[in-house]
Amino acid sequence: MTLMLERPTTTEVPPGSARFQALSRTLLSMEVPDGYRAEIVGGNIVMSPWSRKFYSPIMRSIRSQLEPHAPRGHFVDHAPFLFAFPGEERAYGPDIYGAAEAAFEGDGRFVDGEALSFVCELTSSSTRLVDWQDKVPVYGRSGVPVCLLVDMAEETASVFWQPSDKGYLSRTTVPFGDKLHIPDPFACVLDTSTFQVPAETDDR
Repeated sequence: MTLMLERPTTTEVPPGSARFQALSRTLLSMEVPDGYRAEIVGGNIVMSPWSRKFYSPIMRSIRSQLEPHAPRGHFVDHAPFLFAFPGEERAYGPDIYGAAEAAFEGDGRFVDGEALSFVCELTSSSTRLVDWQDKVPVYGRSGVPVCLLVDMAEETASVFWQPSDKGYLSRTTVPFGDKLHIPDPFACVLDTSTFQVPAETDDR
């Protein structure tokens, strides 16, 4: 995947199959209940609850550690946006992402998934299987250079890199408390020592 630097690709309905465009139009017209977000996963529109409060310190830590190492023309954020992967008929709203600034020029709701240089998903009891079995393989097949999966149930952080048409070819996993090397294009070390999950939660 070549990092996108200049092409503005925010669109109202992304390109793709007629089915994917129909799903995209339906998603845009939906009234999503307060406290939920909607994504296109596996040919369906899936709603899941927004993160719990204790996710915030972990998300802020990841963002603050990675943003200084973002590729030129890219930034790291956790603002809610849908990134479209037309070839996979998916549209995801990652918990944290690194993306080309130029991709957010213009109007529209969907952002081209090719703009991504980094994605991070924090699992929950309702999203864990989707994160592991759907999102990580799709991110890899779509060429996103680096994917970080923070498994709140297992209290581990896994980084995936070397995307290919079969998914990611490389992976490293560490328990919370250890340091994790984040590969190019960020090439930095993520310190997970402050990552904590409350003792009484169904996310364990």
